[in-house]
Amino acid sequence: MNQGSEAHSSSEHHNFQSKTRHFHENTHPPPSVSDSVGCVDPEECMKVCGAEVGCSNIAFPKLVIELMPSGLRGLMIAVMMAALMSSLTSIFNSSSTLFTMDIWKKYRRGASEKELLLVGRIVTVILVVISVVWIPILQSANSGQLYVYIQSVTSYLAPPVTAIFVMAVFWKRTNEAGAFWGLMVGLAVGVTRMVLEFAFPPPRCGVFDPAPSILRSVHYLHFAIILCLLTIIVVVVVSLLTPPPTEEQTCNLTWWTLRNNADRDIPLQKISTPSRRTEGCESVRRGKCVRAPGFCSPRPNRSAPETPPPVIHGTREDPFWSRFCCVNAIILMCVNIFLYAYYA
Repeated sequence: MNQGSEAHSSSEHHNFQSKTRHFHENTHPPPSVSDSVGCVDPEECMKVCGAEVGCSNIAFPKLVIELMPSGLRGLMIAVMMAALMSSLTSIFNSSSTLFTMDIWKKYRRGASEKELLLVGRIVTVILVVISVVWIPILQSANSGQLYVYIQSVTSYLAPPVTAIFVMAVFWKRTNEAGAFWGLMVGLAVGVTRMVLEFAFPPPRCGVFDPAPSILRSVHYLHFAIILCLLTIIVVVVVSLLTPPPTEEQTCNLTWWTLRNNADRDIPLQKISTPSRRTEGCESVRRGKCVRAPGFCSPRPNRSAPETPPPVIHGTREDPFWSRFCCVNAIILMCVNIFLYAYYA
């Protein structure tokens, strides 16, 4: 009897444990996508994604991997990889080309094509190494939140370029000196704010923030608007203190000079490159070549009439569609600025 009662009690205990486990599984389901991405407790966030401030970095990958069907999941991953490779390729190619053509070729004027190609490849490798070394800095900046990092860096570096472009298009008094000093002042202020952002990363909730008041009281999106206005002020002041650009420099390049659209003929004059000065002399007329500064031109023949250079007539589009595109661009820019300032 004792053994039978013990076996019966053990079976009842096992049934009770299984029912309890089943109850807890039904009442406490595994964390969903919203619970893991929108975690609040720093310890829970560390368990989910390894960051104390939040798990916003895993939002898009979780949506793609866990919610999309198999076919669309593979297509979206392929699109993401293609976009990433395209961006990296364009950045590395542009950076290496700028260094090779604007810096290296300036100091090595006699560099061959093979040397320039080799220098470009070496610069690309150096940029890849710098990108890999920059990963720990990226993880420490803004507590590892990638989206916040991208938006903050863009807010520090893009407003001066945007302000220069807008002022050059819509204010024909903008000159080279104003654009240069506007860019220099804007980039200096933006880089200073970015360095302070790296030096004083934002702490988690409830922890004292030792950062200066310019970081604690001014959001990076608000700072972008302030930086844009500061750049515009510098451009206006410097442009008014320096000589204005000539009419030839602003013709059909600003909003207010598009009206000066007289269809002028564009002469096509072929000028030989410095490396082929002597080759062009032999191909024109042997014995009748005059060396001029920078090019080689045939000696004018007084008996034969001069042949006018070939010209092409102006091929300007209908101004209605040009204005239509410009108005749409202004509307989109205003909507973008409004959303940028509203959600800041």
